[in-house]
Amino acid sequence: MTWTITPESVDSPAAAALWRAYYTEVSDRWYLLHEGHRTDPAELEREIAADDGGYLTPPGGLLLVGRYDGVPAGMAGVRLLDAATAELKRVFVAEETRGKGGAALLVAAAEDAARALGARRLLLDTRGDLVEARRLYTRLGYREGARHNEDEYAEHWFSKGLV
Repeated sequence: MTWTITPESVDSPAAAALWRAYYTEVSDRWYLLHEGHRTDPAELEREIAADDGGYLTPPGGLLLVGRYDGVPAGMAGVRLLDAATAELKRVFVAEETRGKGGAALLVAAAEDAARALGARRLLLDTRGDLVEARRLYTRLGYREGARHNEDEYAEHWFSKGLV
């Protein structure tokens, strides 16, 4: 069983299914932690529809889909913030394929994509409850630093030089 990672349109069926799985998981996780219930289904649908991922399309961005043994199982995206800085977005691996190396491969492919877009630095943000993500980014050489955006849910900000 192997991973393959390729660019894909944000509106492809695979990308849409992965976006739904990602958003459902992180939203439910937040609501369960803070309010003791899963995301309201109507809110979930509104929020999924509200972020069409247009910033992950060329020329200023890219979405990568990882397939494990041919089955869509993960994604990572990058978008340019300025000529030298890109942001890592939507890093996700489906639960059934976690622990099989996909996350590190997706992030490495996203770093290569950011370099190809001209970025020399990659930024990302994450939440405190996403401890697995924070562990991954630290293991891959990202350094936690100062706030670099105003995302209301972000609690940790990381960066990595790409040169």
